Amino acid sequence: MPQDRPDDAFAWIDAQRERRDRAGLVRRLSPRPADSPLLDLASNDYLGLARHPEVTAAAAAAAERWGAGSTGSRLVTGSTELHTTLERELADFCGFEAALVFSSGYAANLAAVSALSGRDALIVSDAGNHASLIDGCRLSRAEVAVVPHADPDAVRKALGAAEGDAREEAAEGTGAVPAPRRALAVSDSVFSVDGDAAPLAALAGACRAYGAALVVDEAHGLGVLGEGGRGAVHGAGLAGAPDVVVTATLSKSLGSQGGVVLGPARVIEHLVNTARTFIFDTGLNPAAVGAALASLRLLRREPERAARVRTVAMGLYGRLTAAGLTAVRPDASVVSVRAPSPEQAVRWAADCRAAGLLVGCFRPPSVPDGISRLRLTARGDLTEEQVETAVDVIVKTAPTA
Repeated sequence: MPQDRPDDAFAWIDAQRERRDRAGLVRRLSPRPADSPLLDLASNDYLGLARHPEVTAAAAAAAERWGAGSTGSRLVTGSTELHTTLERELADFCGFEAALVFSSGYAANLAAVSALSGRDALIVSDAGNHASLIDGCRLSRAEVAVVPHADPDAVRKALGAAEGDAREEAAEGTGAVPAPRRALAVSDSVFSVDGDAAPLAALAGACRAYGAALVVDEAHGLGVLGEGGRGAVHGAGLAGAPDVVVTATLSKSLGSQGGVVLGPARVIEHLVNTARTFIFDTGLNPAAVGAALASLRLLRREPERAARVRTVAMGLYGRLTAAGLTAVRPDASVVSVRAPSPEQAVRWAADCRAAGLLVGCFRPPSVPDGISRLRLTARGDLTEEQVETAVDVIVKTAPTA
């Protein structure tokens, strides 16, 4: 019989909760009503399409025709003609050869990173990458080099060092020149914490110098950057390149849910056959597919929506910094406003909510630099009056120290 067996298998959870309480890092769910009276600068509905009549009607029509669920994995019964249409139109819009839709953007990132690397590969990952990219690196079983944020020279050095190490090992062994090592660099196109954009052209150059692939998460770029919202990769002239793969979510600018990987046809075919989050996951439900397709067609028809998001973001930034607050100049739709501490960030967000404004609150460990902030998301459907109201609330409720 085991000795000193604890009476409570989950006693350690209580200890962790107490540490979170002391650090001011407790997170709580806050269910929202269907018709919230709050002015929303917290959601990722960048184009304001989640409640657009055409989008909701398309979701309802898809559910009516195809059912509430997709009924199985994409390789069994979970692929519908609607999925194929969305993939074709996403690939065409973003400028890639092919696309593959997943049940979430998180699943898409896990698939792209893990299936394109492997145990003998090298992944060079930006220190500011989203958790889904980080988890993809962990699941890949590859060697992972985390490099300073938005630093193409660091990416180049990491790839070069790996190549040099391989040649040294070969010289010490058989002396044969080693075969090129599978390698890729992964980066957000727009980073979710501060809203700054990655130097994509320089990253691509660093990768090409060593025959590495570039995987870019366009979660915050699709619908906001590039021609008509085609994304930062398209804007950088990299769309359709044979060594570039893009992932994106359908839950932000497209106001729906799900994820997508875009790239060369052979990459997409490889994912269909090897990506565990595709093979073993139930396909995206038809309503979400229908909604995303309707949003994509709306964006094609009204490309000015993307420019409006950027205008709103710069308006927020300009007014807030003019009022003396410290904010990061936005490259897309996210406006980050620094807070003195985690506790004050939480209080600031709560005070905004009490004044009728909903804002995001980012604290450690969600922020890689340990700095707490309010995270505001500009939406293309906000009026100038709403922007002024939001700024007024944020300024009046700002911590004094």
